[in-house]
Amino acid sequence: MHRPPDRVLRFSRAERWVHRATAALMLTCLATAACLYLAPLAELVGRRRLVVTVHVWCGLALPVPLLLGLAFRAVRADVSRLSRFHPVDRAWLRAVRRRAEHRPAGKFNAGQKLYAQWTLGAMLVLLGTGLAMWLTHLAPATWRTGATFVHDWLAAAVAVVTVGHVRMALRDPESRRGMRTGLVDRRWAEREHPQWPHEDAAAVREEQAVREEQAVRERQPAQVKQAVRE
Repeated sequence: MHRPPDRVLRFSRAERWVHRATAALMLTCLATAACLYLAPLAELVGRRRLVVTVHVWCGLALPVPLLLGLAFRAVRADVSRLSRFHPVDRAWLRAVRRRAEHRPAGKFNAGQKLYAQWTLGAMLVLLGTGLAMWLTHLAPATWRTGATFVHDWLAAAVAVVTVGHVRMALRDPESRRGMRTGLVDRRWAEREHPQWPHEDAAAVREEQAVREEQAVRERQPAQVKQAVRE
């Protein structure tokens, strides 16, 4: 596909589908949870057993898009970026506190990294507590009571954070375009993520160094065997 010169590839197709599938599952979980816990919605929707079934299976499927996406290099690279904090991220947080216009960031800024890490942790906790509530024979009553408390309040926190995430996305049309089409405006990328090109270059150098090290290790046994034969 021809890419306009003023556009930069931000997300591959695999990255976009992981985001969309995870978002769809999460929103479905939140919607069904609201129908289960809010009386007006429960009366309006009805069919509680069906709502519970949808909620449970969407919750179980939440990690699946990411796990499948790890088969693609671009997704693995993003996971690596989102899981690491660098000095530039601390500088971004300081700039946010000072409300400075210039906020240094790589492909993802510190706020996006914090959101991704928090969301992944919340998903795992919700999955674990949900299993304890669903499979009642695996845990004593006291554990299930605690799991229910944690599950309910963490789900409420996820709902609040998700609303904030959507609000931020609505305020940044170029960011939404990147998630929708994969391409963003080059000037936007240079302004919002100025360290992104340097980050990519460093990643390429690191990958090349790893490959060279592996090649050296693979050559060493052959050299040792040849020396023994001689």
